[in-house]
Amino acid sequence: MFHYRDNTGLEVDEIIVLDDGGWAAVEVKMGTSKVDDAASNLLKLKAKVADEVGAPSFLMVLYATNGLAYTRPDGVMVVPIDLLGP
Repeated sequence: MFHYRDNTGLEVDEIIVLDDGGWAAVEVKMGTSKVDDAASNLLKLKAKVADEVGAPSFLMVLYATNGLAYTRPDGVMVVPIDLLGP
């Protein structure tokens, strides 16, 4: 797991390297009010690096309150943290 930040100010909380060699990106937020901003960062990262390292296996906004998981029309998953485990 890594953190991403570049010289343009683009920052993503977590870059996960998967066992199959793929990668995923996750933004962590305290609630749902910043989901759109977080998804925008994830999509910017995808556009910037996909030609070099391939498309991500998934993009996810992980948030810290109870709620529903869903996938946005742009493909970014929005998931409450309580769905990740007990």
